[in-house]
Amino acid sequence: MNNQMLMWSILVLPWFTLFFMNKESTKRFIPVALFSALTSVLAVEMGENLGWFIYGETTYPLRTSFYIIFGLNFVTTMWLFYFIYGQFLKYMVIDIVLNFGFIYLFHVYFLGNRGLFHEVGITPLINVLITTIDGALVYGYQVWQEGIFVCSERTKKTERTKNSRILQPEAAKPLDHEKQEDDEH
Repeated sequence: MNNQMLMWSILVLPWFTLFFMNKESTKRFIPVALFSALTSVLAVEMGENLGWFIYGETTYPLRTSFYIIFGLNFVTTMWLFYFIYGQFLKYMVIDIVLNFGFIYLFHVYFLGNRGLFHEVGITPLINVLITTIDGALVYGYQVWQEGIFVCSERTKKTERTKNSRILQPEAAKPLDHEKQEDDEH
């Protein structure tokens, strides 16, 4: 398998696993996966600019590690939160194990041997530390998101009926009897 096919497979194939996740969970964990992707993009840009690592080849026509961030990382984040959200210590242990496996086995060994990724100014251990801090930040984001959803569910029930007449468009509001008679003449 050539490198381009491999990188496109890493981008596309993980998304097919989401068919096994229920719709509500997918909607619930997409924001945290997007936040994880955003922080990963920032870390990759910082790492490339500081000379920590070099990507030998990119997914044509895209730049940098788009295939990892928006494929494997995005979907793995969703599945990780699907199975163990709400158990912070278990999450951190599994996140650290996944980070070690991802950095040492996938980045350094697999992608490094294919010439796709090279760590230059950073050790794999420091890279694991950075991704673990990012994992804790992502977990905090999901906790914050859950607080928003709980508040929104509570206000939905109490304020929806109260404000529904106010939020209707002008054309949907009933006309007064007097105004209706004037319009007919």
